[in-house]
This record gives sequence, C-alpha cells and structure tokens, in this order.
Amino acid sequence: LPIWLGLKRREVNVLCLGLDNSGKSTIIDQLKPEHAQTHDIVPTIGFSVEKFSTSSLSFTVFDMSGQGRYRSLWEHYYKDAQAIIFVIDSGDKLRIVVAKEELDTLLNHPDVKHKRIPILFFANKMDLRDALSSV
Repeated sequence: LPIWLGLKRREVNVLCLGLDNSGKSTIIDQLKPEHAQTHDIVPTIGFSVEKFSTSSLSFTVFDMSGQGRYRSLWEHYYKDAQAIIFVIDSGDKLRIVVAKEELDTLLNHPDVKHKRIPILFFANKMDLRDALSSV
C-alpha cells in the first residue's frame, strides 16, 4: 500500500471529503480494522479525526463535514494531506452538480494542484435503485 500511494513514510494523513450524507463516516469506519469499527455513525459537525493502523501504515483520517457551512474548512487541511478520498453519493442526482463544483474547487486549489496527491473517487450508494450508472 505505501508504494501504491507513492509514500515513503509509514504515517499517512488522509482527508475524506464529499457533500453531507454522502457516506464519508461510514466508509472510514469500514476502512478501520474490525476491532476498531463502531458502526455508530452520526453526522459530522466540523470535522472528526480517526486514527488506526494496519500492518504497514498508521493512518490519521480527517473526516470533514460536507455541510455547506463547513466546506470552507477543507482547504486548511490540503497542505498536510498525503491522500484524499472524495465521496460522491450516487443516489443524490439533485446535488451531483454541487459535488462536481466542490471537486473542481479542490482540484484547482494550489495546495492540491501542484502536488501529486493520490485521490480516490468513491461512488457510494451504488446499491440504490436510482443510483447514477458508471457511464
């Protein structure tokens, strides 16, 4: 995993971004080792920090609130991020344009644009009947 992420260090700061209710906190909970999972997910206010380790890496994941009033906080964390997870709610067709605008803002920010930060685009809730297709 460190090689895939292009990382030389064993400690990784990850930002998890996306609109509110896209499933960021649930995804982070599933990424944690089973013994550390809580399954008790509540909406994130501002941000929360999750720390966990695998055999080769220690993760600090910043679960950033996707509510409109908190999105301005995101950019303050770009500089120290070694990876970004951007979560899209595939079932929220009405706000896909807002998600794209936030993604464009992220990708054009100097702290992201001029660094080679790996970004995982996570199309969440694909199991919903009305979810957007992959094409």
